[in-house]
Amino acid sequence: MTNWKDLHYLQTGSTRQQMAYDTLQNLGILNRLRDFNPVLAGTIPLGIDIASSDLDLLCAVASADISHFTDLLRAHYAHLPDFALAQKTINLRSSVVCRFRYQDFVVEIFGQDCPIEAQHAFRHMVVEDRVLQAGGDMWRTAVRQLKEKGLKTEPAFAILLQLRGNAYEALLELEGKSVAELRALLANLPAPLNVV
Repeated sequence: MTNWKDLHYLQTGSTRQQMAYDTLQNLGILNRLRDFNPVLAGTIPLGIDIASSDLDLLCAVASADISHFTDLLRAHYAHLPDFALAQKTINLRSSVVCRFRYQDFVVEIFGQDCPIEAQHAFRHMVVEDRVLQAGGDMWRTAVRQLKEKGLKTEPAFAILLQLRGNAYEALLELEGKSVAELRALLANLPAPLNVV
């Protein structure tokens, strides 16, 4: 099982994962945001990224620390192209979303008033990783193909898994399932490349 909190796994990953690691190092972002426990989430850690995939960095930011967090982001990254910073309520929690472009990537930093493990993006990634372990390269290819057609990651998984309703919520219903349980579930579904 990958330790998502230790980004050194990126150094031995795909070319794009290695580029992502270098980009984060060059930005100094992991060190600057270390008090907020930054974790890379999304398609790049899972190896299902496409050319337009961004770097999604999750941070745990207590409500009392939001001003400090936003000041830090402005101080270090406001000069970068397409910088945008917003505070909003997402899933009933105080949240900060910051985006900018650096080198070959769009970087999105998401700070929320809860531990990383409780954030939906992290929880989705853990489920998606197990599905990919259960399904192998065929599933990885099918997800990428759906993403190339314009689908977001969670809806792509939901289509392949034949989940009903809100894709983001439905995916979380698989949270407690092991790789073996997911493998049994996938065995009863059409081959993913037939769905694409």
